[in-house]
Amino acid sequence: MNRTPVAPVFSDPRIAGLEFLASAVLLVDERRIVRYMNPAAENLFEFSARQAEGQSLVALLGDPPGLSSALDNALVNNWSYTGQNLVLNRPGRDTLHVDCTATPVSLAGASLLMEFRPLDAQLKVAREERLIEQQQANRELIRNLAHEIKNPLGGIRGSAQLLERELADPLLKEFTQVIIAEADRLQELMHRLLNSKRAMQPGPVNIHDVLERVQRLIVAEFPGVAVRRDYDISLPEMTGDREQLIQVVLNIARNAAQAMKGEGDIVLRSRAARQVTLAKRRFKLALELQIIDSGPGIPEAIRDRIFYPLVSGRDSGSGLGLSIAQSFVEQHQGMIDVESTPGRTCFTIVLPIIESA
Repeated sequence: MNRTPVAPVFSDPRIAGLEFLASAVLLVDERRIVRYMNPAAENLFEFSARQAEGQSLVALLGDPPGLSSALDNALVNNWSYTGQNLVLNRPGRDTLHVDCTATPVSLAGASLLMEFRPLDAQLKVAREERLIEQQQANRELIRNLAHEIKNPLGGIRGSAQLLERELADPLLKEFTQVIIAEADRLQELMHRLLNSKRAMQPGPVNIHDVLERVQRLIVAEFPGVAVRRDYDISLPEMTGDREQLIQVVLNIARNAAQAMKGEGDIVLRSRAARQVTLAKRRFKLALELQIIDSGPGIPEAIRDRIFYPLVSGRDSGSGLGLSIAQSFVEQHQGMIDVESTPGRTCFTIVLPIIESA
């Protein structure tokens, strides 16, 4: 792609604040050549500032109908332009739907400041907030039920033990053993439901140490599963609960290996994400962790409820692994999501990187 050599505008102190904005910002000159891109724009358009600066606006965004003439009018008349639901058909990249505001500016080498707000991201944030509220309500309901079930189970188990002592027939004792074993299984299930919100024990965590631990466990348990690593080794340490994070990744990876019946591929991928909003807070830097498998995918009937307690895609599953994983991720102020089609399921975990002291 041809680039026009331009002098950088980073030296102008007036643009320093743009680095910290949550919205994507570009500065372009009168020829529609990109002169500056903030980190949020790098994240939105999937271009680094180094790649984008010197490119034409059309090369970066495509050519939405009416945008070019609107920018001309904004410059000629010295007024702001706002375009809603612009469709950016970008060469070689996914289509984006954005709102755009363009404002004339007086900076050395730049004539327009363009601010972009992705509509997809706004809808996604609203959807995530609704899901969190629903899932928290469901988990609270399940915990209340677990409390109510736990005490009667103890009575049932104790009564079965007393009855067993009074029985002389070994065949009848087999039935009491079934009662005791099933009571123990249900008590363990209740224990896991009630203890998924244990207090965090934060400390410095290298996420790749976590992933390596999970990789060794999965390979040992499922020799037929190939676990590949795709790490961004430049990521700094973060503050978190190492054991909780191991449990999060292990629950997801183990579910994947079981769904593939012990034969297939799992990819553990780490990347950096900038200017991310998590739990209504803005973070300059975050970790994006993906666990990708080549299994059959999550059944469509339960895809929207996969993080709910007691929902499982396997007959033998307890339906707690992903619920506990989500609970631990939320305690780290993070988000977890999943996309699944036959042959590819991708769990994406985004965690804020709050560097340890």
